Amino acid sequence: MTDPSPAYHYRVIARALELIDAGGPGLSLEELAAAMQMSPAHFQRVFSQWVGVSPKRYQQYLTLGLARRLLAERHTVLATAQAAGLSGGGRLHDLFLTWEAMRPGDHARGGAGLEIRWGWFASPFGPALAMATARGICGLGFADEADSGPGPGPGAEATMADLRSRWPKAAFVADPVALGPMVAAAFGGQGTALHLIGAPFQIKVWEALLAIPTGHVTTYADIAGMIGHPSAHRAVGTAVGRNPVSFLIPCHRALRRDGGLGGYHWGLPRKRAMLAWEAARTER
Repeated sequence: MTDPSPAYHYRVIARALELIDAGGPGLSLEELAAAMQMSPAHFQRVFSQWVGVSPKRYQQYLTLGLARRLLAERHTVLATAQAAGLSGGGRLHDLFLTWEAMRPGDHARGGAGLEIRWGWFASPFGPALAMATARGICGLGFADEADSGPGPGPGAEATMADLRSRWPKAAFVADPVALGPMVAAAFGGQGTALHLIGAPFQIKVWEALLAIPTGHVTTYADIAGMIGHPSAHRAVGTAVGRNPVSFLIPCHRALRRDGGLGGYHWGLPRKRAMLAWEAARTER
């Protein structure tokens, strides 16, 4: 019997992360494995392969005040962003992304004349809706997990409407086959191209987010200072929330000054899971 596909394992891990987030440290390995309809040994092996640590270690990350600990131990004031000059290209992000920002005039036209291809994909954080122009991924959002397989589940319609509203005049074409390789590369840490479509201030904030190393966090106030608008933390928070390429532009790494998670467009449980996922893999 051959091993299940990577997409199947993505769905298993996504469900496991949700269960751990909801159940806390009280869930045993046997209970988690049973919920996944796998043997404890097989589940532990698959989980460790994808997450980088054992289920027990991951549970500890979610229950030890992860955000505050990261802020205390791995807080970055975006020195890497300053070194990179907040410019496109180069090693701005752990995925070694290359990206191109759309001209302000193009953004103001609401995507008119753009063809944006889209598709649903399995991810470690639930079903992911990816969108891309010919230049690279321009949108990535998440929906709630479905019981029926890899496709979009509850909340999928809202996720689609959310991303489409960013560029209301673009032409949208379903084409998961074309997007598949770049999405797989992005979630696999192999790098992919981004096409950032936003207003100039938003682009500056998203550039700063790209400079935060994996396993580190920053604050909205620090981002405001780095882009030359030290009193604009609220505007920065709004721009962070409007990031159209979640996870790849790591808005989940922006916290409140007191270490609180703050908000997250796709739900705080998903933000907490992303931080724990990255912290665990960084430790390894």
